Amino acid sequence: MANIISDETIEYVGILAKLELSDDEKEQAKKDMGSMLDYIDKLGELDTGDVEPMSHVFPVKNVFREDVVTNGDTREDLLRNAPGEKDGMFMVPRTFE
Repeated sequence: MANIISDETIEYVGILAKLELSDDEKEQAKKDMGSMLDYIDKLGELDTGDVEPMSHVFPVKNVFREDVVTNGDTREDLLRNAPGEKDGMFMVPRTFE
């Protein structure tokens, strides 16, 4: 394990995460964080010179449809469910004075 995590680092991460860790949990966290950093170092050793940069693994295209109105104006149908109606708008009781 080339990456050694200090007790201060674990304390600081615990404060940031608002966690109260026991001594056993702190030791386990040190081991886990060290393992993660070792793995990241190992990934850094890979030769990626011939790999094209990308933002997604799969090809991304615009999947949105055209914004076309399909149901028309149903104001009268909607206003039938209103407790009251005035000038084509919902009329509801006041909620504050």
